[in-house]
Amino acid sequence: MTGSTSAAERRSASHSSSFARVSLLIYLLLIIYASWYPFSGWRDVGLTPWAFLLAPLPHYWTVFDVWTNVVGYMPLGLLTVLVLPRRIPLLVTILLVTVGGVLFSGLMEAVQTYLPTRVSSNLDLLTNSIGALLGSITGAVIRYRFGPQSKLLLLRDHWFNREASHGMVMVALWPLAQIAPLNHLFGFGQVTSMLSTWLSDWFAEPMDLAAMMTDDVQLSAVQYWMTETVISACGLIAAGLTLLILLRKKAPRITLVILMIMLTLAVKTFASALLFTPDNMLIWMTPGAVTGLLIGTVVLIALGFARRRLQRWVAAVAVIVSLTVVNVVPDNPYFIETVQTWSLGKFLNFNGAAQFLALLWPFFTLWFLFHPMHRAKKIDSGV
Repeated sequence: MTGSTSAAERRSASHSSSFARVSLLIYLLLIIYASWYPFSGWRDVGLTPWAFLLAPLPHYWTVFDVWTNVVGYMPLGLLTVLVLPRRIPLLVTILLVTVGGVLFSGLMEAVQTYLPTRVSSNLDLLTNSIGALLGSITGAVIRYRFGPQSKLLLLRDHWFNREASHGMVMVALWPLAQIAPLNHLFGFGQVTSMLSTWLSDWFAEPMDLAAMMTDDVQLSAVQYWMTETVISACGLIAAGLTLLILLRKKAPRITLVILMIMLTLAVKTFASALLFTPDNMLIWMTPGAVTGLLIGTVVLIALGFARRRLQRWVAAVAVIVSLTVVNVVPDNPYFIETVQTWSLGKFLNFNGAAQFLALLWPFFTLWFLFHPMHRAKKIDSGV
């Protein structure tokens, strides 16, 4: 009994650290993308990258900006603590993580010296460092109170299979990716627009890759409706099946999928109200999106208790189809007109992070779906 308990504790600790490692890697990339977005217009203004350290504190700042910087670096500190070995004393862990947060934030601010749309700030460095410190303290408390035998981890082992850690990160990021304004509901992974912008800057002439692939075809209203239906349905199917792959047979599968969908649509509605206007909070609820939600829900119900191998392949096909359609179909003129009313305001700092998640979520998910761990017989047998 003792041996099996020790083995269970080791497995729980291993899965928790695996989840934390993947989350930390993605969060680091998220901060880099958000800090250096839009990665264009690089220039040398004759200042050293560390000149901001000795500059006076900014005269103009808002409480919102300060709290944004603090809160933005708290997950970094928390996840880093969870990644570090438990054998390191808590106080030493907090010190190491805080110093690491200071150095990382300093690097982000230093590189911003060469970006015309960014301003390096010692106040940002200070508030980011405070966020890393608070996050490390929070992570230390969590690591101390939620050990391998905590109720939360026991519930995780009861509902989720042993290889679920990486997939749980993908599922957790799906609602957050809804913050970015998109042409279509769940229309993630649109790389053609970004590549078109880069190529246009490189060759000093306008280029549109999507128009080149479709011979500049113009879609009718019905065709836009159909394409949005396909994109929304495939996005819902991919996310829903990814969650189902992670769950054990005794888990409340349908309930968890419904909760995930409801949370995702709530985030989308809230983000639309903030980024546009409260009157446009349901701007995403187009006829094509509603039809796609209905089709996707029917498919999820039909495959809710299918074999994991089938669920995995259907999810992968759904991601690939969605990626293909999103990158080939021209932008909806109605969306282009609506996005012109987008009021970034205080949410400018979130734009890069939101774009990062919306751009890379399908590719992260494909990596997970084709990960070699799915070849294990236990995963496929529904253990």
